[in-house]
Amino acid sequence: MAFVSDPEFAVLRVLRVKGVCETDLVAVGAGMPADDATALLGLHLAGGLVLHREGRLPGWALSPAGRSADAKAATAELNASGAQPVIEAAYRGFLGFNEELLGLCTDWQLRVDAAGDQLLNDHSDAEHDATVIKRLGAVDDAVQPVCTDLAGALARFASYGPRLADARSRVEAGDTDWVAKPMIDSYHSVWFELHEDLLATLGIERGSEPVAAS
Repeated sequence: MAFVSDPEFAVLRVLRVKGVCETDLVAVGAGMPADDATALLGLHLAGGLVLHREGRLPGWALSPAGRSADAKAATAELNASGAQPVIEAAYRGFLGFNEELLGLCTDWQLRVDAAGDQLLNDHSDAEHDATVIKRLGAVDDAVQPVCTDLAGALARFASYGPRLADARSRVEAGDTDWVAKPMIDSYHSVWFELHEDLLATLGIERGSEPVAAS
């Protein structure tokens, strides 16, 4: 059975992965009712672990102390669950597909014309776009078993596989915003969050990775 995270840590981890978000997204990400998320955010606010930003991009975010507390809790969770070997193996598997995902997202945004010049993709070349979407499907087929392994070890990873699959389904149904559009659960957005969660769980800095980061 997958190890279930402490709720206080689950709230911190959502903010660690998403950066800034409001209470409803914290609740969804942590898999708890909104009232519980509100209470835990209040607890963390009193403890100096989170802050609430106003302005153009309002929402909850980790303070430096909160980021440190999240890292300590992640290490404690790996020790308590015994899941570190599974998470490390899944991370290596994920990295094996990362460059391809980044490449196809670049190819979704740019294309090369007949003269060999790189242009913004205006999506007028249906064959080009269909090839990119086919590549995305192949990446998803390959990464879903990795997501299954993660979810079997730590329950908080259980949402990533379905979220990636949902984004893929939307793309293949013709809603191509779901390839890489920011501010929605596009394929690239979810992929980035999964990557960030793996890094933060294992205490790895992006700059130290053996291959390019998303």
